[in-house]
Amino acid sequence: MPDSSSRYNNSALNSSIRHNKDMGRPKNFSREGVLEKALPVFWKYGFADTSLQELEKATGVNKSGLYAEFADKGDLYLESLRHYLRKRQEQELLTAKPLGWKNIERFLKLGPCSLEGQKGCFSVNSMNQFAVLPPAAREIVSKSRAFLKDLIARNVEAGKPAMKPAVLAEMVLTFFTGITMEQHLKVSKASMNRKVDDFIKVVRQL
Repeated sequence: MPDSSSRYNNSALNSSIRHNKDMGRPKNFSREGVLEKALPVFWKYGFADTSLQELEKATGVNKSGLYAEFADKGDLYLESLRHYLRKRQEQELLTAKPLGWKNIERFLKLGPCSLEGQKGCFSVNSMNQFAVLPPAAREIVSKSRAFLKDLIARNVEAGKPAMKPAVLAEMVLTFFTGITMEQHLKVSKASMNRKVDDFIKVVRQL
């Protein structure tokens, strides 16, 4: 019959094995993959109305897995927003050489993109939820908008306008915000492109 010290050692060994197994259990998902799948959910429902259950279903990762990777829903939203903005920057719509109105036209036509059936721009949509967004997300949206305005102004300046580039850039950014919101009304792509063409013709004369 095993003595008490033997029983204790076996118990401690089994506990240690279980602990190490749990601690060393590899993730069966990637952070990038979770962000790709969480983004359309946040885009569709917004931050406040997106439930943890919807995020679990979309990502295929349970609550404990999500919270092991992200601090909370706010952190997941924040990282989804950053992921979206990184992807938009990779399109280089406003940084292609040479700078000029062609870049701005491409940005207005292609910038308000659709993703997984969602229309408009995720960053612009986030502006409608400022009151409930995590402070860090509000800061990112504001900085992203300022960054966009600066890029637009550089392209405007390349066209040597009579009006101050910063003023025209503000007009372009306001127009961009409007057409991204209008996409929720299921306006046709052809109609949207005509509006962009007409806007560019007018604003280039200023």
